[in-house]
Parts: sequence; structure tokens; C-alpha cells
Amino acid sequence: MTTKPEAVHQRKGSFIDTVKAVAWGFLGVRRNADYQKDIAKLNPLHLMAVGVGMAFLFVLALILLVNWVAG
Repeated sequence: MTTKPEAVHQRKGSFIDTVKAVAWGFLGVRRNADYQKDIAKLNPLHLMAVGVGMAFLFVLALILLVNWVAG
């Protein structure tokens, strides 16, 4: 018996799980089994939103660091 996958908008992954998945993606290290669990559990729109937000924070942190060092 096969089960039908959940629709994308009905996936209920937690915010913390989404942030962890994006953070592991930034580092580029992720086990395939964990990746498959994330695909089944997390909403892709939430992943994109968190990814854009984290990229913005990363660039902002780099700008602040350069300004502090160049001071």
C-alpha cells in the first residue's frame, strides 16, 4: 500500500527545523537521509523565505565586520 504525498501547502515542518535545514545547506554538509526527510516534511516556500532572510543577515554581518575592521 502506497501513501499519497502531502500537498506542499499542507506540510507542517517547524520553524526550527526549517532554519536547521537552511543552515546545513549553507554549510554544504547534509546526510542524504536527513535531506530526504526535509523534502517530505518542510514547505519549500518556507525554505526559500528563510534562505533569503539568512543570506541577507549573512551579508549584513559581513558588511558590519568589514566596517568594524576598516574602522
